[in-house]
Amino acid sequence: MKCVARIPRAALILGWLGVIPFAACAVLTVTGGVLNYSAAINALVVYGAIILSFMGGAQWGLAMVTASADYKLMGFRLAVSVVPALVAFGLALMPSASALFGLATAFALLFLHDVALAGNDAAPAWYPALRAQLTAAVVACLIFGGIYAAR
Repeated sequence: MKCVARIPRAALILGWLGVIPFAACAVLTVTGGVLNYSAAINALVVYGAIILSFMGGAQWGLAMVTASADYKLMGFRLAVSVVPALVAFGLALMPSASALFGLATAFALLFLHDVALAGNDAAPAWYPALRAQLTAAVVACLIFGGIYAAR
Protein backbone atom coordinates (compact mmCIF):
# COMPACT_ATOMS: atom_id res chain seq x y z
CA MET A 1 0.00 0.00 0.00
CA LYS A 2 1.33 3.39 -1.01
CA CYS A 3 1.88 5.99 1.72
CA VAL A 4 0.03 9.23 0.95
CA ALA A 5 2.30 12.24 1.22
CA ARG A 6 1.22 15.22 3.27
CA ILE A 7 -0.54 17.95 1.31
CA PRO A 8 1.71 21.01 1.03
CA ARG A 9 0.38 23.84 3.18
CA ALA A 10 0.33 26.37 0.32
CA ALA A 11 -1.70 24.01 -1.89
CA LEU A 12 -4.17 23.34 0.91
CA ILE A 13 -4.66 27.03 1.79
CA LEU A 14 -4.85 28.26 -1.80
CA GLY A 15 -7.16 25.42 -2.78
CA TRP A 16 -9.60 26.24 0.02
CA LEU A 17 -9.42 29.95 -0.77
CA GLY A 18 -10.60 29.01 -4.25
CA VAL A 19 -13.67 27.33 -2.73
CA ILE A 20 -14.81 30.55 -1.03
CA PRO A 21 -16.48 32.06 -4.13
CA PHE A 22 -18.36 28.78 -4.70
CA ALA A 23 -19.64 28.78 -1.13
CA ALA A 24 -20.44 32.50 -1.11
CA CYS A 25 -22.40 32.33 -4.35
CA ALA A 26 -24.25 29.19 -3.23
CA VAL A 27 -25.31 30.92 0.00
CA LEU A 28 -26.29 34.09 -1.87
CA THR A 29 -28.63 32.09 -4.11
CA VAL A 30 -30.79 31.62 -1.03
CA THR A 31 -30.13 34.64 1.15
CA GLY A 32 -29.52 37.38 -1.38
CA GLY A 33 -27.41 40.24 -0.14
CA VAL A 34 -24.67 41.88 -2.15
CA LEU A 35 -25.87 39.87 -5.18
CA ASN A 36 -29.48 39.18 -5.99
CA TYR A 37 -30.62 35.62 -6.70
CA SER A 38 -30.09 35.81 -10.46
CA ALA A 39 -26.66 37.43 -10.20
CA ALA A 40 -25.55 34.86 -7.60
CA ILE A 41 -26.61 31.96 -9.84
CA ASN A 42 -24.85 33.52 -12.84
CA ALA A 43 -21.71 34.16 -10.79
CA LEU A 44 -21.71 30.53 -9.64
CA VAL A 45 -21.94 29.31 -13.25
CA VAL A 46 -19.22 31.68 -14.46
CA TYR A 47 -16.84 30.92 -11.59
CA GLY A 48 -17.47 27.19 -11.97
CA ALA A 49 -16.65 27.40 -15.68
CA ILE A 50 -13.49 29.38 -14.98
CA ILE A 51 -12.23 26.96 -12.35
CA LEU A 52 -13.09 23.89 -14.44
CA SER A 53 -11.02 25.45 -17.24
CA PHE A 54 -8.22 26.12 -14.74
CA MET A 55 -8.29 22.46 -13.70
CA GLY A 56 -7.85 21.51 -17.34
CA GLY A 57 -4.78 23.73 -17.38
CA ALA A 58 -3.48 21.81 -14.38
CA GLN A 59 -3.85 18.63 -16.45
CA TRP A 60 -1.81 20.24 -19.23
CA GLY A 61 0.92 21.07 -16.72
CA LEU A 62 0.99 17.53 -15.35
CA ALA A 63 1.22 16.15 -18.90
CA MET A 64 4.18 18.42 -19.66
CA VAL A 65 6.04 17.63 -16.44
CA THR A 66 5.64 13.90 -16.82
CA ALA A 67 6.32 13.93 -20.56
CA SER A 68 8.22 10.92 -21.75
CA ALA A 69 9.30 9.37 -25.00
CA ASP A 70 5.74 8.06 -25.34
CA TYR A 71 4.40 10.91 -27.46
CA LYS A 72 1.09 9.13 -28.06
CA LEU A 73 0.41 9.07 -24.31
CA MET A 74 1.47 12.68 -23.91
CA GLY A 75 -0.69 13.68 -26.88
CA PHE A 76 -3.66 11.90 -25.33
CA ARG A 77 -3.10 13.61 -21.97
CA LEU A 78 -2.75 17.02 -23.63
CA ALA A 79 -5.99 16.41 -25.52
CA VAL A 80 -7.75 15.41 -22.30
CA SER A 81 -6.50 18.62 -20.67
CA VAL A 82 -8.42 20.72 -23.21
CA VAL A 83 -11.74 18.96 -22.59
CA PRO A 84 -12.61 20.75 -19.30
CA ALA A 85 -12.44 24.19 -20.95
CA LEU A 86 -14.61 23.04 -23.85
CA VAL A 87 -17.12 21.47 -21.49
CA ALA A 88 -17.13 24.59 -19.30
CA PHE A 89 -17.78 26.81 -22.31
CA GLY A 90 -20.68 24.65 -23.48
CA LEU A 91 -22.20 24.46 -20.02
CA ALA A 92 -21.94 28.23 -19.53
CA LEU A 93 -24.29 28.62 -22.52
CA MET A 94 -26.96 26.38 -21.01
CA PRO A 95 -29.79 27.31 -18.62
CA SER A 96 -28.43 27.86 -15.11
CA ALA A 97 -29.72 24.72 -13.40
CA SER A 98 -28.43 22.48 -16.21
CA ALA A 99 -25.12 24.33 -16.22
CA LEU A 100 -24.65 23.91 -12.47
CA PHE A 101 -25.51 20.21 -12.46
CA GLY A 102 -23.30 19.71 -15.51
CA LEU A 103 -20.41 21.52 -13.82
CA ALA A 104 -20.84 19.36 -10.71
CA THR A 105 -20.66 16.24 -12.90
CA ALA A 106 -17.60 17.54 -14.77
CA PHE A 107 -15.73 18.30 -11.53
CA ALA A 108 -16.52 14.81 -10.21
CA LEU A 109 -15.34 13.14 -13.43
CA LEU A 110 -12.17 15.20 -13.49
CA PHE A 111 -11.50 14.16 -9.90
CA LEU A 112 -11.72 10.48 -10.93
CA HIS A 113 -9.24 11.20 -13.72
CA ASP A 114 -6.89 12.89 -11.23
CA VAL A 115 -7.04 9.89 -8.90
CA ALA A 116 -6.11 7.61 -11.80
CA LEU A 117 -3.17 9.87 -12.71
CA ALA A 118 -1.83 9.83 -9.17
CA GLY A 119 -2.19 6.05 -9.10
CA ASN A 120 0.06 5.91 -12.17
CA ASP A 121 2.61 8.29 -10.61
CA ALA A 122 1.65 11.01 -13.11
CA ALA A 123 0.59 13.39 -10.30
CA PRO A 124 1.91 13.97 -6.78
CA ALA A 125 0.85 11.38 -4.21
CA TRP A 126 -0.91 14.06 -2.14
CA TYR A 127 -2.95 15.38 -5.08
CA PRO A 128 -5.97 13.03 -4.75
CA ALA A 129 -6.36 13.86 -1.05
CA LEU A 130 -6.43 17.58 -1.83
CA ARG A 131 -8.75 17.11 -4.80
CA ALA A 132 -11.13 14.93 -2.76
CA GLN A 133 -11.66 17.71 -0.21
CA LEU A 134 -11.97 20.50 -2.72
CA THR A 135 -14.09 18.54 -5.17
CA ALA A 136 -16.55 17.50 -2.45
CA ALA A 137 -17.00 21.13 -1.40
CA VAL A 138 -17.26 22.44 -4.97
CA VAL A 139 -19.71 19.75 -6.09
CA ALA A 140 -21.88 20.37 -3.01
CA CYS A 141 -21.98 24.11 -3.73
CA LEU A 142 -22.81 23.56 -7.41
CA ILE A 143 -25.58 21.08 -6.63
CA PHE A 144 -26.97 23.39 -3.95
CA GLY A 145 -27.01 26.26 -6.44
CA GLY A 146 -28.48 24.00 -9.12
CA ILE A 147 -31.37 23.00 -6.84
CA TYR A 148 -32.22 26.64 -6.21
CA ALA A 149 -31.79 27.55 -9.88
CA ALA A 150 -34.21 24.78 -10.86
CA ARG A 151 -36.98 26.17 -8.63
